[in-house]
Amino acid sequence: MSENNPMVEDAIFEPEIALEPLADETPAEVDLVAAEALARVQAASARAAQNKRQWYVIHTYSGYENKVKANLERRIHSMNMQEKIFRVLVPMEDEVEFKDGKRKITPKKVFPGYVLVEMDMEDGSWYVVRNTPGVSGFVGSPGSGEKPLPLQDQEVKTILKRMGIETPKLKLDFKKGDHIKVRFGPFLDFTGVVDDIQPEKEKVRALITIFGREAPVELDFYQIERI
Repeated sequence: MSENNPMVEDAIFEPEIALEPLADETPAEVDLVAAEALARVQAASARAAQNKRQWYVIHTYSGYENKVKANLERRIHSMNMQEKIFRVLVPMEDEVEFKDGKRKITPKKVFPGYVLVEMDMEDGSWYVVRNTPGVSGFVGSPGSGEKPLPLQDQEVKTILKRMGIETPKLKLDFKKGDHIKVRFGPFLDFTGVVDDIQPEKEKVRALITIFGREAPVELDFYQIERI
């Protein structure tokens, strides 16, 4: 039937039409728009990843906190979870005691039986932490088999301040104008130049080369290395 139907024949054999850029847009301008759009999307992804980085509390037997910390840190490295589990802390503070006319300073655990973990809570990282020898579970889980709730920002600040590590001294191996390479995150293996450093946020703004053009991107210190 289609052999005698010119409409069907035209529909089947109509040649493809090549799409051309708009008359007022050059190929270079199209590339720039695409690069800027990609940079915005990837920057949003990076911000979303940063927002997942939160502090949680795990429970262990009193007196085993440092051993659990060491066990977990070994598992983080052996299972390549450095991009998901960032820091493990046993909250400590110095206790000053005067005895026999002498001043003695002794480190004391702030929360015996508890360890703090800074992590991106997802299935893999959750599995690694809760299956670490010595860990009896997470604090703040809404129910059996459910992921726990993170600490509030103010709670974290109070604990870190009490430990004397609220504002650690930063040692940076890069400065404005240095060429860097991205080691982690959505811009992995991209290169660029440091444009601005924000020590209080532990972030840099870098001009990353995308499609041959530079686009400003915000990155964490740990994500980059100098080249």
